[in-house]
Amino acid sequence: MAEASSFQPSPSQYSVAYVTAPSEDVAKELSRGLVKEKLAACVNIVPKITSIYEWKGEINEDNEVLMIIKTRTSRVLELTDFVKKNHPYEVCEVISTEKINGAREKLEIAENVYNNFDIVLLAE
Repeated sequence: MAEASSFQPSPSQYSVAYVTAPSEDVAKELSRGLVKEKLAACVNIVPKITSIYEWKGEINEDNEVLMIIKTRTSRVLELTDFVKKNHPYEVCEVISTEKINGAREKLEIAENVYNNFDIVLLAE
């Protein structure tokens, strides 16, 4: 039987952020930067989404990709600044929400791997 762990993640400790990008190449470049800078533990890139929105008085429909970014809540502001500085859109959006549930084992493994570098791999 596995030994009980003392690792007790706080629900508000983790967040998931969502960012759209114009292409997979742009999303991959942003994702690599986020992970390299330890602003994200993992980024999933979802291809082929359609966004419909109003911009400058016109209704637009664009093909985009969605980035699902797993991070610590304490890093969301830095993550947002990084995305805004490196994103090609005139105005990009970072939507984040606190992660309430996740696989404890994945959270614990990431804590150990990153040795408290203030980054956590969240369950998918």
